Amino acid sequence: QVQLVESGGGLVQPGGSLRLSCVASGTIFMIKDWSWYRQFPDKERELVAEFTGDAIINYANSVKGRFAISRDIDKSTVYLQMNSLKREDTAVYYCHATAQSGATMDWGDYWGQGTQVTVSS
Repeated sequence: QVQLVESGGGLVQPGGSLRLSCVASGTIFMIKDWSWYRQFPDKERELVAEFTGDAIINYANSVKGRFAISRDIDKSTVYLQMNSLKREDTAVYYCHATAQSGATMDWGDYWGQGTQVTVSS
């Protein structure tokens, strides 16, 4: 089984920065792609940033130039550096990974529990 645990959320003033982290643990053979999503109240989750299986990085238009996704493969960790935060970035942020279990060799989609980011003065 693969577990994803996010951290780094919190309260920040407009214009501030936060860095989210997501650590994958468990019996993992391979992680094919990583991504960050966010969910506003009463809305569907939306993609914020992703590393595709071909190591291509994509960002939502609303965060381009402000957010940066990165990863440390050795640490099985993905990060989301969020700069110039705006009130409209307030949401619950979720980490997602497509990973192959080392125990069963099955591929699966895994989600973290979410971390709240609140941008407010």
